[in-house]
Amino acid sequence: MIFRGKFFYFPLLLLFAAFYFLFSNPVLAAEDTNQKILDLRKQIEELTKQAEQYKKNVNQKQKEADTLARQIGILNNQILKLQTQIAITSRQVASAKFEISDLETKIFDAQEKINRERKTIGQLISLIAGRDRMSLTAVVLQNPRLSDFANAIQQEQNLNRRLNELLVSLKQEKEELQTDKAELENKKRELENLNARQVQQKNSADQTKIGKDRLLIQTKGQEKEYLRLLAEVEKKEAAFFTELKKLEAEAVQSGAFIVHVTAQNLPPKGSKVFQWPYEDFYLTQGYGCTRYAKCGKASGPYGGAGHNGIDIASGYGSPIRPVAKGKILASGFNNGFGNWVAVRHEPWDLVSIYAHMNAPSGLANGAAVSTDSIIGYEGSTGNSTGSHLHFSVFRDFFTYINPKNSQLYFNYFDGSINPLDYL
Repeated sequence: MIFRGKFFYFPLLLLFAAFYFLFSNPVLAAEDTNQKILDLRKQIEELTKQAEQYKKNVNQKQKEADTLARQIGILNNQILKLQTQIAITSRQVASAKFEISDLETKIFDAQEKINRERKTIGQLISLIAGRDRMSLTAVVLQNPRLSDFANAIQQEQNLNRRLNELLVSLKQEKEELQTDKAELENKKRELENLNARQVQQKNSADQTKIGKDRLLIQTKGQEKEYLRLLAEVEKKEAAFFTELKKLEAEAVQSGAFIVHVTAQNLPPKGSKVFQWPYEDFYLTQGYGCTRYAKCGKASGPYGGAGHNGIDIASGYGSPIRPVAKGKILASGFNNGFGNWVAVRHEPWDLVSIYAHMNAPSGLANGAAVSTDSIIGYEGSTGNSTGSHLHFSVFRDFFTYINPKNSQLYFNYFDGSINPLDYL
């Protein structure tokens, strides 16, 4: 319906006033939240740099002589690294909470705006419908002057254009609302993961502190006592591996293999067909003859043999993943390797070993695994001096039963290759 004079323009002015209110944005609160998020991200970046420095310090300590001071230095740097990681995660949690709050406010404002737009669209449709019911003759009679008639036509065109703009805006707002809702759900899942990570980091820090305290109690801070205990451990390990060599030789002679797999071909060295079992870790012992594995010396920890794998650490309870897709070949517990699991990788028939886990894998033999699967968690079970993962790769692998304790072992002294060739 067309209104003349002031009766027409007054509701129109009210309508455009509503449009102005509708499209005015409360940006001050959003800017404040964004600044907090930026500040937190800056803190996270700085703490990440600190964590990297602590990681370098740990690696540097690994290169130093085997002394009590070295070991305590490693533990201290591990604790500092974990504390920094906890601080990073705390700020990530805070940032995620701010982002969630910001998204919730944004979603609420968007929903309110959509509701206002719907109301305004309804008003416009009512006005336009009223005008459409009038005949051209009635419009001319209400606007006898040509200029008034032209203005009335122009006003109706403006209303139609505004209606189309609002409809387009409404569609866009609905699409953005759905996107924001999806992002909100992702942020909530991210927050859950961050909270879980923080719990794990705190547990790792606690375990490392306990290890340090135990070391200090055992030695009372005395270097001489530490070296005595270290020599005692090495002597026990040497005796253990001497017995293990004998058992392994008997298993070979009798052919009493439960499982026996031999690689038919090997991937080229340096081909990186494997990925690391951890996302964040440091190397504590390499392959073969090392500072710790005294090759050729019967008094060494491996009875004069080299280290048949590598030792890496990420923190007590860290999830362990296969280095490549494959199937669970065998798993068990024994006094040497604690909880361990073996994974067979096709097409090479290489076998990867993961030992000293804090709990059995829980996976059945033959179960398919990928690099995303979790096959266990870092621990210190078996013949282990601290939380870490012993990782080996075998081109010739077999398992056998120790008749003395009925525990399942695998070949330790033959068949292994350097894992670093494929990482």
